[in-house]
Amino acid sequence: MVREFARAKINLTLDILGTRADGFHEVEMIMQALELADALTLEKISRGVELTVTGGENIPTDEKNLAHRAAVEVSKALGKNLGVSISLAKKIPAAAGLGGGSSDAAAVIRGINRLYALNLSVKEMCEIGARVGSDVPFCVTGGTCLAKGRGEILTRLKPLKTFSVILIKPRGEISTAWAYKTYDEKPATVHPPTAEIIQLLDAENYSAAFPKFANVLEPVATEKIPAIATYRKFLQDCGVEVALMSGSGPTVFALADAVTAEKVAANFSGDAQIFITKTRID
Repeated sequence: MVREFARAKINLTLDILGTRADGFHEVEMIMQALELADALTLEKISRGVELTVTGGENIPTDEKNLAHRAAVEVSKALGKNLGVSISLAKKIPAAAGLGGGSSDAAAVIRGINRLYALNLSVKEMCEIGARVGSDVPFCVTGGTCLAKGRGEILTRLKPLKTFSVILIKPRGEISTAWAYKTYDEKPATVHPPTAEIIQLLDAENYSAAFPKFANVLEPVATEKIPAIATYRKFLQDCGVEVALMSGSGPTVFALADAVTAEKVAANFSGDAQIFITKTRID
């Protein structure tokens, strides 16, 4: 039996550079892992995949779940029948732009690697993960990374210093496919200066980097769920370092010091889920 934690992620930046020949979008994102995590326990069984989920609502336990799909992909990649029973305890909200499903898939890949002593390298695990979902390779590696291609081409960046992270998830869900399709109909005219932001983060010049953070999907998502703008303004009014939507939304995140994060939590009274967590280096 092995235990793995599936860390949530946020997008410090999210840019779309165009549409690829394979139908995916060419993206450029600075991604950051968080302490907030789902917990998975994996055990050997004779064959197949068994998945049970606690702590979430209407979460599938068949091949529609990325954790289940990841287990199948590991067996396919190695040409073996690696039977596994997975118990998944959800903490990360689903369909929130926080990579919960992708992180669960990554944790399954890492967990089966340990459970069966496969000795897969990080690169090999990322290659398997890329067959499951675009964010899975980052969730295998964690930390702070630049993600390019459709999200699977990763470059490690200098770790962000430890910040408290406030997450506010409004009611409603946004399909990633819908967000990208709608974006194509109304693409952004202003894009985050990713290379400049990376230089500033490397120099730990956060005060100059933070105002340049941007997510080109945020205007699209806000049209569907106006509360995104409401909660972002609330966070800014509380004096956070930076506030932005993560992924395809609708969760809004803020980086702050611990005192400000406690103040935000104490003053929050909106109709949304709120989490206080931290950035994670590894």
